[in-house]
Amino acid sequence: MLNSVVTIGNFDGVHAGHRQLLRRVVELGREHKLKPVVLTFDPHPTRVVAAHRAPRLLTTIEERVALIREQGVEEVVVLPFTAEVALLNPDEFVERILVGQLHARIVMVGDNFRFGHKQAGDINTLTELGARFGFQTHIVDAVHRRGQAVSSSAIRKLIEEGNVAMACRLLERRYALSGDVISGHGVGSKQTVPTLNLRTPCEVIPANGVYITRTRDLETGDRWNSITNVGNRPTFDGDSLTIETFLLSSFDGLTPAGISVEFLRRVRDERKFENADALKEQILRDVGRAQTFFRRLGLH
Repeated sequence: MLNSVVTIGNFDGVHAGHRQLLRRVVELGREHKLKPVVLTFDPHPTRVVAAHRAPRLLTTIEERVALIREQGVEEVVVLPFTAEVALLNPDEFVERILVGQLHARIVMVGDNFRFGHKQAGDINTLTELGARFGFQTHIVDAVHRRGQAVSSSAIRKLIEEGNVAMACRLLERRYALSGDVISGHGVGSKQTVPTLNLRTPCEVIPANGVYITRTRDLETGDRWNSITNVGNRPTFDGDSLTIETFLLSSFDGLTPAGISVEFLRRVRDERKFENADALKEQILRDVGRAQTFFRRLGLH
């Protein structure tokens, strides 16, 4: 393997802070003729060392790798995080992995970086080990948006509170749920409006409510403006979470087998209506708000 400039982390969500770090790694690689490399882990280390504290993840490992590569990184090394890896002390981690496997000449990390058994190493440890093993250590400060440090945990909280617009600003992209389209209860097509019902493996779900969304067919790439209800269908005495999307324009052909739903803005709370007609009237008002929103964006 070529000598490299390496950054290390979980990179869940690949948010604005991650992206700044990744872009700098690519720039350093170009300046010093080093291969830009990202070292990440799967599963998330917390799931191995303290499963009860493991966070719900914003991205699958496949999504994470794809988003990292979009920033120009040449190689993404996914290290299987095992109990054995968790026991490596900082010296062993650096010697075996950063130097032995990745041939690091520059290592760039965030200012809160910790590594090694029981997170014994920090940026000072890394700098000292760099001097011993022959690589430079570069530290990048946290990125802030509107006075708030950008972090995966902050983004999870925003999404789970329903503040998807702010979450998108911190992510520098729209947060999306992807998965299979499944059969619903048949109520919408008969009593209100027909919807696409999403079953998703995604772990971080927006708070119950109605959202302005964009929907993409995973097979064809076709896109539609849409509104999406996340909730329990209280008007129909539902008792399980559903994610139901109404497209603002019709589609030709078969119902998509799989979709990705991007969340742009929260419209309102989910609430119980006295009957299906009252719910349908509210949905049509929601559609009007969404159409106004998309006209302002220039998305018709």
